Amino acid sequence: MTNEELILERLERIEAQLAPMAESAASFKEMKDDLAPLALGATQQLIKELEDVEAAFQLEDLMAMVKRVLRSVRDITYAMTQLENIIDFIKTMEPLLKSSVPQVINYLDDLEQRGVFRVIQATLDVRAKIATAFTPEDIDKIGDGLVALLGLAKKLTDPQAISFLERFAELPSNLDLAGAKDVGPFGLFSACSTKEVKQGLGVLMELTKAMGQLKGTEGASLQTARAR
Repeated sequence: MTNEELILERLERIEAQLAPMAESAASFKEMKDDLAPLALGATQQLIKELEDVEAAFQLEDLMAMVKRVLRSVRDITYAMTQLENIIDFIKTMEPLLKSSVPQVINYLDDLEQRGVFRVIQATLDVRAKIATAFTPEDIDKIGDGLVALLGLAKKLTDPQAISFLERFAELPSNLDLAGAKDVGPFGLFSACSTKEVKQGLGVLMELTKAMGQLKGTEGASLQTARAR
């Protein structure tokens, strides 16, 4: 093989190696030509937008912000970690909230339907009226009276007291006042011979004996009131 042939062969090899590079350069040139108008438009738009902040923007401010961010990297990292914890907590609570919130709403709606909130509002209105009509001293006295009434109510919860009051409450329904007749002394003596009158007199005597204790109780109550 002559030298000319060797040179031609090497040139063909070099041309084969340079062909892909030429194709890549052509493709890059085409891409550059395509992107040039877009880049020019984006640059013009960026310049136009920056004109609004040109007077307020200073390079020193940007550097100060960068320095502050670099100094606060640890705090920013801590804040991001806490934010992740909050997000995880919300994701964990989300199923529970989805099930509990409707139940709470239904419960509040049921209270509204039953008038509980209206009762609470009426109670607040009553308290406002009481505060307007009475002085604090009057309310203190009323409170003392309510305490005494509660003590009386506690005594009335005794089974014997309840039984007595129930029987006493049944008496008016058993009376025939329309058929009552006038009774004189002799009629009274005659009525005392009946079993019902004797039983009634016995009950009256027991009540009279019990009422005799009111005198001592009243005296003690008066002494306590005077001491106050």
